Amino acid sequence: MIILKSRREIDRMRTSCKIAIEILFLLKDLVKPGISTMDLESIANEETKKRKAIPAFKGYHGFPSALCCSPNQQVVHGMPTSKPLQSGDILSLDFGVLFDEYYGDAAITVPVGDISIQASKLIEVTEKSLSEGIEKAVPAGRLYDISSAIQTYVEVHGFSVVRDFVGHGIGKHLHEDPQVPNYGLPGKGVRLKAGMVLAIEPMINQKNHDVRVLKDGWTVETCDGGLSAHFEHTVAITDNGPEILTRL
Repeated sequence: MIILKSRREIDRMRTSCKIAIEILFLLKDLVKPGISTMDLESIANEETKKRKAIPAFKGYHGFPSALCCSPNQQVVHGMPTSKPLQSGDILSLDFGVLFDEYYGDAAITVPVGDISIQASKLIEVTEKSLSEGIEKAVPAGRLYDISSAIQTYVEVHGFSVVRDFVGHGIGKHLHEDPQVPNYGLPGKGVRLKAGMVLAIEPMINQKNHDVRVLKDGWTVETCDGGLSAHFEHTVAITDNGPEILTRL
């Protein structure tokens, strides 16, 4: 069941989303060779506590961390480790909080030191594909208009869209209906309405779209070892068009 949010509820979500993106961008500025993702995890927990919020992912279905840290070939749900990051790595950071009964969720992919031209292009295309999808989050549109816009942009630039993991509705629950695939045919899917709030999150691979879950039961990586990038915004559909709640 898709839950439409009132203007007041969206206002409350705006606060949780602001907390999530502020902390993500604080972490982004700290990403450099030599720092570990466990260091970032500690900072994320401290900053969340300062803001009197609750980490959204920690304990969710048993996930052990506040922060999803997915370097290089890892797609999503990577867990923090003590291994130092190296120049040339790319790192996807996915983070959410619960504040005042509502969730906010966002993700970014950042370079570590100097990265390859191909890695830089992957990050750029993934972030732009998110913008392409958000533009289609308008009343009277269809859900897969978002999906198709992401897929089309990505594939034109020679990359592939992960099929096994998708975006989602969000509100009082971290994951709500509808699921938001990053691929599909335009004109399909549920009718979009003002009051829907979606976490739109393209996960884009350098090579093939196939992925696998590691033995830890969480970490997802590309099957071919190619790089992967991930961006996410929480977006409210309004009568005036899409409103990005996780925008600084």
